[in-house]
Amino acid sequence: MAKDKKMSKNLRDIAENAAETTLALNPLVSLRMEDMIGASTNLARAMLSQPQMMMSQWAHLTNEATKIMLGQSEAAPEPKDRRFADTGWKNNPFSKSMMQAYLTWADSVQKTVEELDLPDKDAARARLVTSIFIDTMAPSNNFFINPTAMKTFFETGGQSAVSGLQNLIKDMANNDGLPSSVDTSKFTLGENVATTPGQVVYRNEVLELVHYTPTTDKVYRRPIFIVPPQINKYYSVDLSPGKSMIEYLLAHGYQPYCVSWRNPTAEHRDWDMTTYVEALDEALDASLEITGSDSVNIMGSCSGGITLSAFASWLNAKGKGDKINMVILGVCVLDTMSGADQDMAALITPTTIEAARMASKVRGVLDGQDMAKMFAWMRPNDLIWNYWVNNYLLGNAPPAFDVLFWNADTTRLPAGLHHYFLDMIQANPFVKPGAMEVGGEPIDMTKVNYPTYVIAGTTDHITPWTAVYETAKLYGDDTTFILSNSGHLQSLLNPPGNPKSWFMKAAAKQDTPEEWADAAEKNAGSWWTDWVEMLKDRSGEEIAAPKEHGSKKHKTLGAAPGTYVFDA
Repeated sequence: MAKDKKMSKNLRDIAENAAETTLALNPLVSLRMEDMIGASTNLARAMLSQPQMMMSQWAHLTNEATKIMLGQSEAAPEPKDRRFADTGWKNNPFSKSMMQAYLTWADSVQKTVEELDLPDKDAARARLVTSIFIDTMAPSNNFFINPTAMKTFFETGGQSAVSGLQNLIKDMANNDGLPSSVDTSKFTLGENVATTPGQVVYRNEVLELVHYTPTTDKVYRRPIFIVPPQINKYYSVDLSPGKSMIEYLLAHGYQPYCVSWRNPTAEHRDWDMTTYVEALDEALDASLEITGSDSVNIMGSCSGGITLSAFASWLNAKGKGDKINMVILGVCVLDTMSGADQDMAALITPTTIEAARMASKVRGVLDGQDMAKMFAWMRPNDLIWNYWVNNYLLGNAPPAFDVLFWNADTTRLPAGLHHYFLDMIQANPFVKPGAMEVGGEPIDMTKVNYPTYVIAGTTDHITPWTAVYETAKLYGDDTTFILSNSGHLQSLLNPPGNPKSWFMKAAAKQDTPEEWADAAEKNAGSWWTDWVEMLKDRSGEEIAAPKEHGSKKHKTLGAAPGTYVFDA
């Protein structure tokens, strides 16, 4: 029983740690082999050109190796490094020496890269290449060195190795050789994820609109219109009961209408931002007609927030900006030059952008699975080697975790929208008015002025909170900025009840994110509680909850979660 509890905790830790780096918006450029080779070549050339520094590091490494052999080394892993949590790494002399040798070597390599005189872009690429290599070489990834793997092998009479080999063969056949991150067999859409009752009340070629069934006697008239990212399915806002944002909004009397994007194929290659914006406008009009409201409170996260912002600019340019009452943005970066992950930014060059553009042009789509694999190699410890050890060395099934099920349920981007996002990287249109157009109208954030509520995560590596703060500033002085203590998706998926949750709140009026942090108020608990209170004064009058979905004009088309969400 104790062993089962320990295994369950280990799987939960693996899943929760990986969930901090979920995809939501995949990298738009690929990690190409020629880029890796080029970065490695530049690194080797720089090392050869600085022999004194290399000799110094070699001498240090030799000295530490001697201490390890004599049992005098003090090399130890970071307390939070779960790779070496097993006591066998301390108590078994062989495992301990291998761990210490690895840690010493890894530290030496990292210091060498940091001390090399390299241009910023080359330095970032060198860090990326060496971090991947260092993580790959960890002794915890080796069956014959990992004490947990060896112990499990003997305790199970070799069954763990048999199960691990079976898992490997299955992944080679079904997961392109990467270890599976989630046991998808444990989840079924509409049964234990995306379960909140509702009806599809509008459908066009691009999207479905889901209206959820009220759970209170009265509701606020003004709906909350939710724009999810185009990669991954919409149901991150409606995962399991108890941590569903939709469920929470319903419990407080709000009317959520959620977009579910169609999963495009090559025949939809020409869909671009204009296609998505015009489809949104049709769906928004449907929600207004059904509710009788004159405007919506609109929410978007990550690439959905980018689409929302382009939509808001388009509406204002056409004189229809009053359809929106307020804006809520989650983990969304609009300024492409602000605070990006430097290692990921190192991949973004005119050459890599053009290569990415040509790849999706040929195929008609950017495949979410391909980008997921690329992103996994950007965070290999969390997204590859965790599962390598669990699935193959220990012979366990991958964890059954709803967030990871959603994360694995990727979709495609049509080439037209992918190209539009790539152009945004270079043009930075939300910062430079008129640099790009959508639907024939220039993107001009100076003309977009709504009360705005922006959420970011403290440990978000995909959209760093300092960059999301710049998004808040773009929306003007009437913007509240919320900093939640978690990663990319988990900062949003944050229901009350977690004793470790906290958030910071203040108006986005400071020049820098650091100045904002100094002025902000820290609050215990989930920002959801603050959000639903704030919405009360911005959601119109309370009315009797509708007894039926849709209207005479917009009849129901089927039960939630709809049909597009099942597109493979």
